Parts: sequence; C-alpha cells; structure tokens
Amino acid sequence: MSLATVHTRALLGVESPPVTVEVHLSGGLPGLTMVGLPETAVKESRERVRSALLNCHFEFPARRITINLAPADLPKEGGRYDLAIALGILVASNQLPITVLNNTEVLGELTLGGEIRPVQGAISAAMAVKHCGRRLVLPADNAQEASLVSQLDCAYAKDLLSLCAHLRGEHRLPEFAPIAEHVNDRQAPDMSEVKGQELAKRALEVAAAGGHNLLYFGPPGTGKTLLAQRLPGILPPLTEHQALSVAAIYSVAGLHRQQHFCPPIRHPHHTASAVALVGGGSNPKPGEISLAHSGVLFLDELPEFQRSVLEVMREPLENGRIDIARANRQVSYPAAFQLIAAMNPCPCGHYPEPRCSCTPDQVRRYRSKISGPLLDRIDLHVAVINQPPSRLQQLPGGDSSGVIRQRVIAARQRQVDRQGVSNAHLAGRNLDQHCAIDAPSAQFLEQATVKLGLSARAYHRILRVARTLADLALSDTVQRSHLAEAIGYRQLDRTQ
Repeated sequence: MSLATVHTRALLGVESPPVTVEVHLSGGLPGLTMVGLPETAVKESRERVRSALLNCHFEFPARRITINLAPADLPKEGGRYDLAIALGILVASNQLPITVLNNTEVLGELTLGGEIRPVQGAISAAMAVKHCGRRLVLPADNAQEASLVSQLDCAYAKDLLSLCAHLRGEHRLPEFAPIAEHVNDRQAPDMSEVKGQELAKRALEVAAAGGHNLLYFGPPGTGKTLLAQRLPGILPPLTEHQALSVAAIYSVAGLHRQQHFCPPIRHPHHTASAVALVGGGSNPKPGEISLAHSGVLFLDELPEFQRSVLEVMREPLENGRIDIARANRQVSYPAAFQLIAAMNPCPCGHYPEPRCSCTPDQVRRYRSKISGPLLDRIDLHVAVINQPPSRLQQLPGGDSSGVIRQRVIAARQRQVDRQGVSNAHLAGRNLDQHCAIDAPSAQFLEQATVKLGLSARAYHRILRVARTLADLALSDTVQRSHLAEAIGYRQLDRTQ
C-alpha cells in the first residue's frame, strides 16, 4: 500500500473542523513534500516525525513522500498533525495494517523520542468526533479534560510504540475514568462572614438568581470587593453543556480548570488591554470575557480601566459572543458572562462626604470614564455604605452561601422551566409574555421611567430584574412591589 488516509482535526476558535491527512509514497529521490497550506510549525513536523519513527525502531521510507492536508484552503498550524502524519507513513509503507485506522481520528504532537505530547482544543475535537460517531486517539495528558465528554469512544496513548501495539491488537491502552466531581465542593468565601450591608447582599442574591449585571459603588473599605468575591459561592452549578463549553474555551487557551462544574470567575487587573479583555492577536486567542463564559467577570476599580477597553464589552454584553476578524481568518468565541464591577464615587473615594477633596469637575471626569451606554447595560447599581463600628463589632450572621445558593438554584429552575433561559436573557416576545404587568403597575413604571429619565433599555432591564424578584418570592406574576425594588437598584440612573 503506497497511499494512506488518516483523519484528524484542526482548531479554529472553539470549533474543530475535520482535516484529512493523505500520505503517498512514490519512486524518485528520497524526500518529503507537504502541501495543504501548512504553517511553519506544521512543516517542521517532518523532522519530528522522522526522528520519532527511527527512535521507535520503525523504518522511515527512503522514497519520495508527499503529504496532503485537506482541505487546502484551511490554515494548518501547530504540532497537532504529527501523530496523524506518522501513522499515515506507517500505513503507506505497510508497517501497520490499512484497517487499523478505519473510523478513527487521531491527534497529538510527537517528541523526537516518540512520546505523544498534549494538544490544545482536545475537548472541541472530542465533541466533534463524538457527533460523527468515530473513535478518537488522544495524548494521555489530554485524558482528564476529554473525559468530560460522556460516552466518547476514545483511546489515550503516551507514546507511539504503545499506540501502534494497541492498533495491532498486541497491547491494550489503559483506560481513564470519567471525572467525578462534587459540584457543591467550593472554596469560595461564605456570605455569612459579611457583617451588615443587607441591601448589597440582597442585590448580590438577585444578580445571581437572574444572571444580571451588577455594579457596586461606595467609599473604599466598605466591602465592595468582599461581596463580589462571594458571588461564585451562591451561583448554581454549570450544566453539562455549559461545563463542556467552558472547558473547550480553556483548552483552546492552553489553561486548565480544577472544578469543571463550578462557574468560572475572572478578575483582570485594571491595566489590562482591550485585546486581553476580548481576545485577539495574530493567532486569535480567547480573552477574559470568553474565559468568564457562563460565569463571572469581576472588574474592580472600574473607572481605572481605560475607557476604550471598557467600551469593547458593549456588544458581548448584549449578544453573548465576540467575533474577532483578522486578515486571514475570522473566529467567534462564546462570551455569555455576568459582569460584576466595583468603583469609588470619586478619585479620593469619599464623595459626597465633607472630607472629600475632589472638585466637581474631577468627580465628573472620573465618572465619565464609564459611558452611558455601558452603564445602561448594567442591571443593578447599588451603593455600599460605611458601617458604624457597633455593627462591625457584632458576630457574623445572616444566611450562609449554601442556603442562599439553594434559593438561587430554585429561582433559576423556575426560569428554565418557564422560558428556557435565565431572566437576564429574556428578549422580544418572551419578555412581553413572561414579564407582563397589570395596568396600575404599568402606569407606575411609566411614571418612574419618565421622572428618572431612564432609557428603553433600562426600562426592559427593570422588568427583567422584577421578574427575578418575583421568582425569588415564588410569585407567578410581577407585582408593583417587585417593580419598586427593581427601580431602587438603578441608583446611578438618577437625572442630575
């Protein structure tokens, strides 16, 4: 057999399109030619594959070798095609039976000694292969993340020799058990440790129950960051689909998560650039908003971020995706994140107290770093005030994170059963249907909207928050009291 075909997968964003590796041996001067739009790292695989085969005591054919990576218009990059190329050469040179790779796809980078190194995007490939009904061969170091994909027919190999022995039926590769994770075993700080700040804690529970965006503002040292750090402990666990999506993004980024079913939380520093936040680069990688997919993006000291950096979040906050366009490719990453932010009211942090040393112009410039359109997309604006010393001397109290989480899970389940999505994602006819209010409540909301100078977007976000408050209260309809509380949470929308 002088022609062999091996199936593998490329990586394009979080997608894993199929690639066919065709290996042909012919007469002529010995040499290796690779076609199919390979980039530098792929072209260099010829030397890695040659050394790996020789060091594993296989014969490297002294013939003219032509390797085609199809489709030809898809850019190929990285060392993920090494294993497919090596197996294709072995099959084409009759060192492996032609049938061993029937209905099988392979991924892996080879060392010079024949060991198989892990690849990025293994979960994306695993999900695509499972959908096609094929078997997958992956490096052993990718076993833990790939085992998240249930009912996947997969073999994990540490080196080329053991894999070839497995393909011949001479040796069986070890099996890796699926990940067994306790979804409630979280390391987040507990809500009961927060003293006072009942309104801020209530707002945090509402934000968690409906998936709403939240902004804390107030003097330094009042507990804004303390509260935000406790949000992961009260969020519902991820579904299997969400966990796979998040794990695929982290795999593409070359990162690893320990607790796959806990919502991710990202906390970038305020010096982060726009590319770091939304992703990009010559070889586009996911940014912080994608790494926070199905979880929380916490931006502390919000006005300290460059305004241009904050503005790039406006579209992802609405559509839950980020599209990155480059000259030779365009990729899309999921970015359905929940924004939690904290800020001081002025540069010195003490406005409007008498000890504030900031001029009105300084306060205005400081707050103007957060544009109106971005502020409009944040559902809850809540003041966090200083607590009296007598309050701080009391023992911690209130509900624990576990108790609050059960209320949040119950509210989320009501939303999913009723409309299929969380209240934060209600739109169009679903918003009108599930957030319907009676005539007196509608008149009350209209008066508040006109008096406070709220936008149409703010109007609809108030309805969504009110729907969440009704779910927490186990109410089938949105009442006027829910609307009043929801309006009270938009404290930065007041007409000056």
